[in-house]
Amino acid sequence: MAISDYLDAGLVLFLNAGSRDEALAQMVSVLEKEGRLKNSQIFHDAVLEREKIVSTGIGLGVAIPHAKLQGYDDFFIAIGVQPKKGIEWNALDGSPVHLIFMIGGPENEQTKYLRILSHLTIAIKNEERRKKLLKTYDAKEVIALFAGC
Repeated sequence: MAISDYLDAGLVLFLNAGSRDEALAQMVSVLEKEGRLKNSQIFHDAVLEREKIVSTGIGLGVAIPHAKLQGYDDFFIAIGVQPKKGIEWNALDGSPVHLIFMIGGPENEQTKYLRILSHLTIAIKNEERRKKLLKTYDAKEVIALFAGC
């Protein structure tokens, strides 16, 4: 299993969001346009409910909002890049968020979800990769940065 298996250039967004909720809404909108969501409102609500439990801002300028719901066959990851002004996310380290990895998929695949999350976390801990992600404005380059991850 590789992170790149769950990535698609059509799910890469270059954001200029003023808030966490605005960024989440923009990402859900793209997921809906790309046909990845069964019901965008239910998915969006589930992501917001998850944020209420504890912030998905994990530190290093990264957030990993997610929702696992019935009716999905496999996982997907949308990537939001906000290179300029970071987004206040109540992150664990207090840092503003510049990179958002929104994960969605089936609720009954916890082990697979944890493997995806583990691979993604390892990939984004690479400082050089994070810097390159913030410097590119090409969706295919963003995807290429995860080749082999």
